[in-house]
Amino acid sequence: SLPAAVATPPSLAPPEAAALTTLKTISLPSPSPLVRFKLLFTTGSSDDPVNRHGLAALSASMITEAGSAEQPFDEITRGLFPLAASFSAQVDRDMTTFTGVAHRETLDRFLEVALPQLLSPGFREEDFSRLKAQHLNELTQDLRSNNEEELGKERLQELLFAGTPYGHTTLGSISGLTAITLDDVRQFVSRHYTRANLVLGITGDIAPAAGDALKQALGALPEGKPRLAYPVTGNQPEGLRVEVIEKDTRSVGVSIGHPIAIRRGHPDFVALWLARAWLGEHRASNGRLYNRIREVRGMNYGDYAYIEAFPRGMYQFFPDPNLGRRAQLFELWLRPLRPEQAVFGLKLALFELRKMVEIGIPTEEFEATREYLAKNVFVLTKTQDQQLGYALDSDWYGIPEYTGYIREELAKLTAERVNEVIRAHISPDNLQIVMISANAAALRDQLLSSVPATIAYDGEKAGPLLVEDREVGAYPLELAPEHIRITPLDAVFA
Repeated sequence: SLPAAVATPPSLAPPEAAALTTLKTISLPSPSPLVRFKLLFTTGSSDDPVNRHGLAALSASMITEAGSAEQPFDEITRGLFPLAASFSAQVDRDMTTFTGVAHRETLDRFLEVALPQLLSPGFREEDFSRLKAQHLNELTQDLRSNNEEELGKERLQELLFAGTPYGHTTLGSISGLTAITLDDVRQFVSRHYTRANLVLGITGDIAPAAGDALKQALGALPEGKPRLAYPVTGNQPEGLRVEVIEKDTRSVGVSIGHPIAIRRGHPDFVALWLARAWLGEHRASNGRLYNRIREVRGMNYGDYAYIEAFPRGMYQFFPDPNLGRRAQLFELWLRPLRPEQAVFGLKLALFELRKMVEIGIPTEEFEATREYLAKNVFVLTKTQDQQLGYALDSDWYGIPEYTGYIREELAKLTAERVNEVIRAHISPDNLQIVMISANAAALRDQLLSSVPATIAYDGEKAGPLLVEDREVGAYPLELAPEHIRITPLDAVFA
């Protein structure tokens, strides 16, 4: 049986919440008895005030991981448990998405228990202190100290977007989180979680009356004003620039990239999306980098390329939806290298990148990649959550339904067109590099050395590979001492 506090919940539709006709709603008809709704607010970490970095993420946690005005969080947890339902949040640079999931038979009860967390937050000091400490731990321990792969990717984003609203992680900074007060959270929620900034997505076999009740309940949110999203421009490196983060680790993580003026809806997006897959589809073994670095030489776990942000890539095969951004990076991710092979691995990635830009993708390999992507796009959108999430993203980017958009644009492409787009948008010369190493000074010396990098194999390798190894080892980085910066771990995300 449900706790008494849950059995008599407050009304979800206060008298002032009149029928809501202006709320933008995206509905995906589905026979599934599992009902899912997403509340996409056009706000995120790019709205963090100066000296309060991390406020957007902490504010979202204060909704889904804290109590409402009527119930403390432990009672809400007990109320949701027998419903097998969930209410969660995801925060990125420009999007905060609250996702509710429940069976159609328990949806009414779920809404009565969970929605008050958003509509009438409790803002209890004990919840705030707990979640603030949790976010600080996630930043300093989970990300900075225990995960150099994600650390390198997040640091690359920071460096290339320094001085912009994207110039800090979604989790924020240590000083920013430390400075945040409960009043800051209250003000952020009231200012940004408004109807003007909200798009509602619904899928599943939801009764019309239940959908109407949800919309009506959301009418209790303040009306607000639409968020003004100004352009974000990254910092284009001049030549190669390297930051080595000194960290006690057994391997060397490498992230490489530069800003691109491409995002979904741009005429060149799908062509560049294909080039990315040919070079290094995430967690796939058919990419060029994967083949030349891992399969042929056995140097590391995997080597991938991106033209859209892919946070938490270490933990999953497919990107989450609802990560829409105004600006993106072209990025390479070399999953950790042995220290003695780190410089050779970096040079090999740059060598292959230059070949792609200067020589291009062969026609047969272009055709194979296009065929693969035309099928794989359905895998990206196979789940209920992905389908609804991509529908919201397509609305945000102003493009048609995602799978149709991708397949239609793929069908128009030629190898020549893709190679033109690569040359127009990808530079092998102007790149920011982040490396994480236990011996930063020694790595810096190797990067500056004129002595070719080498690689040793346990077994015999064919002559042509050894010839290529000598060419790779001699690849000119053209780095000067002032192009390499060593950063202590404690200074990252400070």
